[in-house]
Amino acid sequence: MNEKLKVGILGGTGMVGQRFISLLEDHPWFEVTTIAASPRSAGKTYEEAVGGRWKMDTPMPEKVKNIVVMNVNEVEQVAAQVDFVFSAVDMTKDEIKKIEEEYAKTETPVVSNNSAHRWTEDVPMVIPEVNDDHLDVISFQKKRLGTTRGFIAVKPNCSIQSYAPAIAAWREFEPYEIVVTTYQAISGAGKTFQDWPEMAGNVIPYIGGEEEKSEKEPLRVLGKVENGVIKPAESPLITCQCVRVPVLNGHTAAVFIKFRKKVTKEQLIEKLTAYKGLPQELELPSAPKQFIQYMEEDNRPQVALDVDFEKGMGISIGRLREDTVYDWKFIGLSHNTVRGAAGGGVLCAELLKAKGYITKK
Repeated sequence: MNEKLKVGILGGTGMVGQRFISLLEDHPWFEVTTIAASPRSAGKTYEEAVGGRWKMDTPMPEKVKNIVVMNVNEVEQVAAQVDFVFSAVDMTKDEIKKIEEEYAKTETPVVSNNSAHRWTEDVPMVIPEVNDDHLDVISFQKKRLGTTRGFIAVKPNCSIQSYAPAIAAWREFEPYEIVVTTYQAISGAGKTFQDWPEMAGNVIPYIGGEEEKSEKEPLRVLGKVENGVIKPAESPLITCQCVRVPVLNGHTAAVFIKFRKKVTKEQLIEKLTAYKGLPQELELPSAPKQFIQYMEEDNRPQVALDVDFEKGMGISIGRLREDTVYDWKFIGLSHNTVRGAAGGGVLCAELLKAKGYITKK
């Protein structure tokens, strides 16, 4: 690409906004030219607005330090600067719905990390390797919004990334009942141990709203576009518990699964390791070459060793074995702020660009 697309980050001072900025530092297609945040940050340079709250392991990119933060509520002014935006705003669900639609109506595509539009029937919620066909619903959404290039696309909750890809890889064996427990990192709450010292050595058996998302969102990802809306799949039935654990990055899932069809361990592993989607075929910049790896060791995957597989964009599965009550059980691991948040959003934007939905204004 000769000229990079101009990108705005809505909510750029928060943890996910920071992750977007760090991932886009040397992106071959996209360049962060605009950062918008709350009115209290507006008018400051990005470096001043973030202050001592930079939470990434890598330093703040030099290119963004002197960008003057805009007021995210000044939609027309922000939209005029960019070709599309990533949304990571920290607002109420109703406020997020409203502001994301306002940006879309300025003919600015919105790729959102937020949950507000995940159940809007004509908004695609995409794991790019699994359901790229859901992007077809965008044409119906544009009719509703009255736009020609503006729309909203979202990525699913970070908690489902560690097991939903395995379910997708195994669909031909007809999984019908699944029990999941997720062990979720504190960065999923936008925190570090410095912010949340009481999490050190602690486990909290509740994360607000997370269990419903973990049970329902995989069904939407596995659904179909029908009559201009996304109809969630009716199966498998999923029940979930979500636990906060003293880990910085990486959501682990313990999963029990029943299949209607008889299947061997070898068949299950082969389907995992061979599974790929359009991002791999198109060789998109952020796409992992190996989407899902299977680990044979009894003590893998581990957060400390495996969370950064494929730069945090790959999924690690291990401990697949027969169960005495269910058919099979396994452990999954994904990076919650890379694959599960900003990285998944960037890959979604790359797919949207490759399919012609995001272009220069």
